[in-house]
Amino acid sequence: MAAMPKKAMVLAAGRGIRMRPITERTPKPMIRLDGRPLIDYALDRLGDAGVEEAVVNTHHLAEQIERHLAKRAAPKVTFSREDELLETGGGVKKALALLGTEPFIAVNADAFWLNGPTDALGRMAEIWDPERMDGLLLLHSTVEAYGYRGNGDFNCEPCGQLTRRPELEVAPWLFAGIQFLKPEVFEDTPDGAFSLNLIYDRLLEAERLFGVIHDGEWFHIGTPDGLAEAEAFLQESYPGQRRR
Repeated sequence: MAAMPKKAMVLAAGRGIRMRPITERTPKPMIRLDGRPLIDYALDRLGDAGVEEAVVNTHHLAEQIERHLAKRAAPKVTFSREDELLETGGGVKKALALLGTEPFIAVNADAFWLNGPTDALGRMAEIWDPERMDGLLLLHSTVEAYGYRGNGDFNCEPCGQLTRRPELEVAPWLFAGIQFLKPEVFEDTPDGAFSLNLIYDRLLEAERLFGVIHDGEWFHIGTPDGLAEAEAFLQESYPGQRRR
């Protein structure tokens, strides 16, 4: 079993266009679910798993996020401010100097999941094999995800190796916004803005991208309807309780 990475990247720079008008004044990672900002759930999960440092990239309404996290102790937070939005791949690449030379975790700031019988990040650390893998994605069932209306992202072999969803088909698994990556996968990538999908495509071609199926609940909080669906689930399933 590989060790749990000690550093993580939390992607928090997006404009949250589909969440408008909420995100005109509130950055999407600061939208409250069950009374707490979404980004706090992601950071709590990382801290509970043993991550010591988290780099948070910011752009849209950056001051709100930075002010909220300034006094957070675990994990220790540093910021990577983007003057121009760099998308997912460019944002991580800009932060590599802060992330170091070892594999790290990258989490979408709006990712909200509940652990099942096992801790999701712990399972990923157990399965992570740097000899075979350059990237490891947490996957969730396309048809069982709350608030999700898409066609999925990947097919997954029994060994965990991934392939892309064929065009015009529905894939059984979607990418849940949580991943382990090696920093060297960013070699020979563009300067400026680019998507992590560029790296995924390279790793798929090299047969170095793998997946882990999440065994708990996962929520797509991309729209106000998705947020309302997550709130309703928590109130019905855990009345009077705060979920971490």
